[in-house]
Amino acid sequence: MAKGLGNIMKQAQQMQAKIARVQQELEGKEVEATAGGGMVTARVNGKQELLSLTIEKDVVDPEDVEMLQDLVLAAVNEAIKQSQEMIKQEMNKVTGGMNIPGMF
Repeated sequence: MAKGLGNIMKQAQQMQAKIARVQQELEGKEVEATAGGGMVTARVNGKQELLSLTIEKDVVDPEDVEMLQDLVLAAVNEAIKQSQEMIKQEMNKVTGGMNIPGMF
């Protein structure tokens, strides 16, 4: 029985090491999303950090700030969503789809 437990612990440690490696790799991966037909572009990395936000001059209208705010929100939220999906896909490769609470 102790031998079986030792194997389980070894497998858990190996999976933990793989997950840590994937998390580190994800830091260097980026996704990009746009809103307003490309007028606002957001780039997010695999740590879900906003790396850049680009706003085309043509969409800046002092009379309609709300539209610009909506476009920024849409682009950032979509980039975060894509980042989350990228993380999920990469982690599923390691865990075989097993949900490990607190890992991602």
